[in-house]
Amino acid sequence: MTETVTPATVRSPSAPPALGGPGLFTVLLAAALPLIDFFIVNIALPTIGTDLHAGEAVLELVVAGYGVAYAVLLVLGGRLGDLFGRRRLFLGGMAAFGLTSLACGLAPGAWTLVAARVAQGASAAAMLPQVLATIQAATSGGRRAKAMSLYGATAGLSMVAGQILGGVLVAADIAGTGWRSVFLVNVPVVLVGLLLGARFVPETRSQRPEPVDGPGTVLLALSLLTLLAPLTEGRAAGWPLWTWLSLAAFPGVAVAFYAVERRADRAGRTPLVPPSLFELTSLRRGLVLMLPFSVGFSGFMFVIAVALQSGEHMDPVPAGLALAPMAVVFLFVSLAGPRLIARYGSRVVSAGSVLQAVGLVLVVLAARRDWPHLDFTALLPGVAIAGAGQALQLPNVLRLVMSEVPPARAGVGSGVMVTTQQSALALGVATLGTLFLSLAPHQGMRDALVTTLLVQLGLVVLTGLLSLRLPRTVG
Repeated sequence: MTETVTPATVRSPSAPPALGGPGLFTVLLAAALPLIDFFIVNIALPTIGTDLHAGEAVLELVVAGYGVAYAVLLVLGGRLGDLFGRRRLFLGGMAAFGLTSLACGLAPGAWTLVAARVAQGASAAAMLPQVLATIQAATSGGRRAKAMSLYGATAGLSMVAGQILGGVLVAADIAGTGWRSVFLVNVPVVLVGLLLGARFVPETRSQRPEPVDGPGTVLLALSLLTLLAPLTEGRAAGWPLWTWLSLAAFPGVAVAFYAVERRADRAGRTPLVPPSLFELTSLRRGLVLMLPFSVGFSGFMFVIAVALQSGEHMDPVPAGLALAPMAVVFLFVSLAGPRLIARYGSRVVSAGSVLQAVGLVLVVLAARRDWPHLDFTALLPGVAIAGAGQALQLPNVLRLVMSEVPPARAGVGSGVMVTTQQSALALGVATLGTLFLSLAPHQGMRDALVTTLLVQLGLVVLTGLLSLRLPRTVG
């Protein structure tokens, strides 16, 4: 079959594919969608529960089903892009994301919504790894550095903006759709993305594509499922026996996965997650740092959403807009990131952890002082300073992780990075969210919030210490 020639594919045989401005905008738009959808439901959950008569355990599955499917399939999505072409997987994943978003928005019942959310997470896993892989393969030098910084800024901003957008859409009740609009809004965005992607995103693939690593794929999926499923569902389900058996199985499955991947790597094959990839210092240390950062970030977003709506009895719009200062400051500080990282190197990440810690302390003091009248004004200084700290960390860490990954392994490298980030986001909701919801009935909402934020503060301190081990310069 003859490939259709478009402006995205016209180039000389020796020239590498080029990702222009419209193409970069398109892939960044696609990068925003899955992260927005991970957080957008936090504000909508109470309304969903009332409308669909769903209990707490089912509502947690609306969040967890998406997150677990997304995390489990990300690395496979990156490998398939290397094998079949990244633009092809990008467009296919985006189309599927639009269709599953429509299914979520039209879901007649709670379990239908859960199934649609699982499918939506799987679609996101096909689409998102192609974003980083395309940037890595179709840019170079300063243009790649700028694109990676913009990717990091987009990722962080999407997490905050998703929660704000969720509150606005639920309250707006567009054409009587209520909570359904938080999913239906994706459909026109996806249509625009498909049109732009077909025209402006270049096709790239690995020069030496390897077949899919079947045993590695199964064992990675089992590893993530045995960890994430019981942690996300355990508290709401009352910690039945299966949750403890699953957690007990996790170390053994994880060790088996590593052994299979190491054997394939030594045999000269390309496993799903090549252990040799972790010989890259920037990737290895950046991923370790990303774990506590992302756990704390997602845990904070979930806990604040629940505390403001259930504890302070805020409506969705004020609950979402309480985080608007974080989004605004994140945007402007992240734009300055490339200049700061060029001048000061990875010490910018360390400075960001200090700022984030200061912001968290201010939020804790505000909660202790003003509860049960914690409002936008009381939260403003803390969330704004925390947003500045996060903006100095996330974009630069994402850029650092991918800085040494060769273009031929861009798909697997991006899949590993996004899997680490997404798994940590899901863990944040599961661990800090579970801690908060477990403490609230006994300690009260305020003290539960303060305790959970202090645990997150410990994670920020750990992030700061880990940042001291990052390579000084960021390529």
